[in-house]
Amino acid sequence: MSTRYYEKKAAILKALAQPTRLRILDMLKEGERCVCEMYPELGQEQPNISKHLNLMKQAGILDSRKEGLRVIYWIKNPEVLEILRHAEEILRKEAHEAYKAVQVA
Repeated sequence: MSTRYYEKKAAILKALAQPTRLRILDMLKEGERCVCEMYPELGQEQPNISKHLNLMKQAGILDSRKEGLRVIYWIKNPEVLEILRHAEEILRKEAHEAYKAVQVA
């Protein structure tokens, strides 16, 4: 594989590796949303949320369209949700192992 391939792959994973972006993806799992709806729910300023959204858009995770003054975002490649599902499964396994360790002790 080419270096460019690994750079693009790393960009996708890097775009996911931030708590606010993960929260945004959780919000967008339910369907498209305007940035104006997201920033109050996330408790952050609109410019900050827009930066996160643009980074994920550049990585090919999200897409958007303008409706007047509103910018609507959605998950462009839902395969990204499988990556998140696998991360959640790892967390569940880790929690289960920690619980078992406490029960044995």
